[in-house]
Amino acid sequence: MTLVEILYPSCALFLDFDGTMVDIAPQPNAVEVPGPLIAVLQELKDYLQGAVAVISGRPIAQLDAFLQPLELAIAGVHGTERRDAHGEMHLLNTHPLDQVEAAAQALALAHAGLLVENKRGSIALHYRQRPDLEDLCVATMQDAVSTSPGLTLLRGKMVVEAKPGGASKGRAIEDFLREPPFAGRTPVFIGDDITDEVGFSTVQRLGGIGVKVGEGPSVAWRRIADPTALRRDLEAAIASRPRQERLNERTKP
Repeated sequence: MTLVEILYPSCALFLDFDGTMVDIAPQPNAVEVPGPLIAVLQELKDYLQGAVAVISGRPIAQLDAFLQPLELAIAGVHGTERRDAHGEMHLLNTHPLDQVEAAAQALALAHAGLLVENKRGSIALHYRQRPDLEDLCVATMQDAVSTSPGLTLLRGKMVVEAKPGGASKGRAIEDFLREPPFAGRTPVFIGDDITDEVGFSTVQRLGGIGVKVGEGPSVAWRRIADPTALRRDLEAAIASRPRQERLNERTKP
């Protein structure tokens, strides 16, 4: 089954950002968003009657800046913050991050190439420039999390992050599916990282489909080679619709 066949009109589409829609960059702020992607996302939003959401570890403000002028439903910081399809914000309770931030900053000061990112409710330690320090980064963050009630450690591609224990991409997807326009639709979640596995499990448990971008073991039932292939398949899914259907969407009041 291809992505063109998966994206039928009654599905709800959930998309990760980094490594999924866009290529991973050496630094989080260096990501480049291909121009055609914005137009394709807008067409998908129209086609699915608004049932398109971004599910990411990034804060919502960062995602909005990358995707402007498009405004989508978004779950940021692994669901710690969520904006529904009507623009209303939903925020999970956060927990003190002082010990984790202090430990991460101390490590970054001692080792060039590490980057500490302070988000709402989480602290991420990026080691993409220093893969040799992976074990040290994980151990340092784990020690800090173990003495910080309410937090849990999350591993990702060249990043380790402390976040609220109740936040996950799977929970964010479930929250969206309780609300219009997502409610009653078959969920499809596309992601690339370890952090997306809970999202794949969630949508497949609910009768939907998980799609893994890239290599590596995954519970997802479908796979796409890389972000370039995903963007090409999304464009193909839009182009495959009848011409009159597309014209009708564009002329809606």
